[in-house]
Amino acid sequence: MQPSLKKNYVYRIFYEILKIITPFITAPYVARILEPDGVGIYSYSYSVVTYFMLFAALGTVSYGTREIAQHRDNRQEASKLFWEIEILTIITSGVCLVVWIGVILASTQHRLYFLALTPFLLSSMFDISWYFTGYEKIKNIVIRNSMVKILGIALLFLLVRRKEDIVRYCLINSSVALFGNLTMWLYLPKLLDKINFREIKLARHFKETLVYFIPTIATSIYTYLDKTLIGVITGNAFQNGYYEEGTKIIGIVNSVVFMAVNSVMGARISYLFANDKIDEIKHKIIHTVDFVYLLGFGAAFGILGIASRFVPLFFGANYDPVVNLLSIMVPLILIIGTSNCLGSLYYTPSGQRKRSAKVIVLGAVINLCLNLIFIPKFGAIGATAASIAAESVITIIYVNMSAGFLTWKKIVELSYKRIIAGIPMCLAVFALGKTLNMSHIVVVLLQVMIGASIYGTILLIEKDNMIYELIDIVKNYLKRIRSTK
Repeated sequence: MQPSLKKNYVYRIFYEILKIITPFITAPYVARILEPDGVGIYSYSYSVVTYFMLFAALGTVSYGTREIAQHRDNRQEASKLFWEIEILTIITSGVCLVVWIGVILASTQHRLYFLALTPFLLSSMFDISWYFTGYEKIKNIVIRNSMVKILGIALLFLLVRRKEDIVRYCLINSSVALFGNLTMWLYLPKLLDKINFREIKLARHFKETLVYFIPTIATSIYTYLDKTLIGVITGNAFQNGYYEEGTKIIGIVNSVVFMAVNSVMGARISYLFANDKIDEIKHKIIHTVDFVYLLGFGAAFGILGIASRFVPLFFGANYDPVVNLLSIMVPLILIIGTSNCLGSLYYTPSGQRKRSAKVIVLGAVINLCLNLIFIPKFGAIGATAASIAAESVITIIYVNMSAGFLTWKKIVELSYKRIIAGIPMCLAVFALGKTLNMSHIVVVLLQVMIGASIYGTILLIEKDNMIYELIDIVKNYLKRIRSTK
């Protein structure tokens, strides 16, 4: 019996909503308690430990998901794959942990923060979410992650009360992540068969995970190295704090726009590639990109319109530089959305990760070079410009190499109606922000409601297919609710 895509998507949507709600609850509190420089210290410290987490996991998350998805009809084989990949992860994590301890001992300024973040490294060792994703057991992952999020929120408000609590903040985040990954092991007995451990072979997986690891570490160049370089080059924790908060908002939007869809679709398309169902794969990729663009263009133009009012409302009075940063970052929503769809739904499921890795490495090199040029002069804005340039190169090459699964003609076709709807929406909400003499919260609420109405109405007039499809889904859902009463 095939896992239900609709149910999995609902579970993912529930978790993504929780992910959206969580920073809306915690980020304003943390921003005000830790202040920009405190946020910057955490951002820099976390960026450093992330490299060790990446080396610990290698490429097992993407590789493991693909392998389990393609062998899930053979439970014995899937069980053997699980232990081979997990044992390999434990070995690599152990090596990284030893090196990390050396970094802690050698550090002076950030030693306490690095020590408090150590559980993050241990959490990589016991992360088996890829096994459940491969089986499309999204419900298990959502329950675990939701529990972890709620626990983290509670501990944050209970234990982080002053700016001096940065170490405590680091320890809460890392320990909760470790606890969450450990709880996933409770579900394992229902999905694993007994195997002969003498038949386990690790070498072939090490070679394959390296193929997946290369794009993973390369991608981190422009998701984490930016923060590391801002800290090292500028020596200014405030710059890192501003950059952290700007990327946080873009991250929230990205989770809404494409992460839920891709995480559900990725495992299904791996299964379809294994069964050579090319037409169905093409349809799902185009349909996913269509959905991503509907939300992505709306979010991008919306952020441009409300940034000047939203930032002081959300983060507080000390974060004015985030307004310009956020406005510059908005193209990343569409650029990353496109490359992420192709990476998650075409290159990885089809086993072309090695091919795509070369493109990502190129983008990483471009980003690194531009960071070294721009950050000394422009700080966080320079890092943002470097990220946009690098991501654009990756997306352009990805589309050109996608063998017709996504074409530029289709991208234009899926984009132009949303651009026509987005521009007047952006101008209208920006004008509201400049003219209304009310509190930030009232203005932002009005901007969101009016902006969404303008965007949706214009798309209806343009007869945008996806907006009508979403309306039909809502109607059918309401009908089901009524019929159960």
